[in-house]
Amino acid sequence: MSETKVRLDKWLWAARFYKTRSTATDMINGGKVHYNGQRCKASKLVDVGASVKLRQGYDAKTVIVKIISSKRQKFEIAQTLYEETEESLKLRQSDQLAREQSIAFSPRPDRKPDKKQRRTLINFKNTDNFE
Repeated sequence: MSETKVRLDKWLWAARFYKTRSTATDMINGGKVHYNGQRCKASKLVDVGASVKLRQGYDAKTVIVKIISSKRQKFEIAQTLYEETEESLKLRQSDQLAREQSIAFSPRPDRKPDKKQRRTLINFKNTDNFE
């Protein structure tokens, strides 16, 4: 399971951070992944003990590489390849709480407006209602 030389994009794919290697490569090239605090290329070789900071959707994670593998296996096995830092866990939890609270202050309707309601909204927005 442990190998000596594995590319960063392949390791991210094997650790199940991204669904495909091409997605992992795009994230690395787009600056969403930092290896030991610096931007890098997808071909960067991964070392045990290295710090990898990455973005997944709304979340940013900082993980420490524990095992190097190029095989994509079960999720339970993939979780053993890395260890997330305590600061990263706390930050993700606080961000999640902030997102949940912001949803409460910006309520959404239960359903989309129908055709008549959409026309009423469009007419209201297009008229000058600054009296």
